[in-house]
Amino acid sequence: MPTVFNTSIVIPCYNEEKGISNSEYSNFLDNNPEAFICFVNDGSKDNTLAVLNGLKEKHPTQIDVLSLEKNSGKAEAVRAGINYCNQKFQHQYIGYLDADLATTLEEFIDLRNYLQDEIVFSFGSRIRKIGSTIERENSRFLIGRVVATFISNILDIKVYDTQCGSKLFTKEISEELFEKEFISRWLFDVEIFYRMIHRFGKEKAIKKMLEVPLKLWVEKGDSKVKLTYGFKLWFDLFEIQRKYKKIAKNLPNPNLQ
Repeated sequence: MPTVFNTSIVIPCYNEEKGISNSEYSNFLDNNPEAFICFVNDGSKDNTLAVLNGLKEKHPTQIDVLSLEKNSGKAEAVRAGINYCNQKFQHQYIGYLDADLATTLEEFIDLRNYLQDEIVFSFGSRIRKIGSTIERENSRFLIGRVVATFISNILDIKVYDTQCGSKLFTKEISEELFEKEFISRWLFDVEIFYRMIHRFGKEKAIKKMLEVPLKLWVEKGDSKVKLTYGFKLWFDLFEIQRKYKKIAKNLPNPNLQ
């Protein structure tokens, strides 16, 4: 029988040897015995794998490490981790979170409280508001708002932050959303929203997703996304939009299913 957990968390890791906080992960697992973490080593060139295996030795029943030989990018690392966990373990919920824990594990796992009734997908949102602490370089914040607004427009749904790396799903919908490879190594979050829209239809998909403003998000370290990707980003968005518009033309009306 597969091991049973309430929530599985996939953590993609690339050259995170110095960025992984052993104490934060250990404290969280000690206080949440129903949670499971799958680290995906995405072909790291430093000592990341040894660090992850050290954590696994401390928590052998709550941690597993999936190591990819070649660096495939965040999209494929997350997809590989979610498919691996869905095949190997039993859980109600599964999602992914960035290794630097800009969002805390505690706030991430609280996203499961929103997965009820029709909601099958809840995600964190870095909304700057009274009562929250969202620490991010102003330049990244401004660029992010431009990109996020553009993404919201091409998706044609009112979503503030598609790119926050804090997303949780029911197991059933995750099996559908992560079955096929993504077009973009970094903008796969956009494709997740497209896949939700194509699965349920826009109006129904909106009712099955919930954007949850985070109380705390603190930018840590340098982004793994190179500055040069800023030029390719727009090409990726164009390719994603073109592909999913083409798919939509060939799909039956989901509202009739």
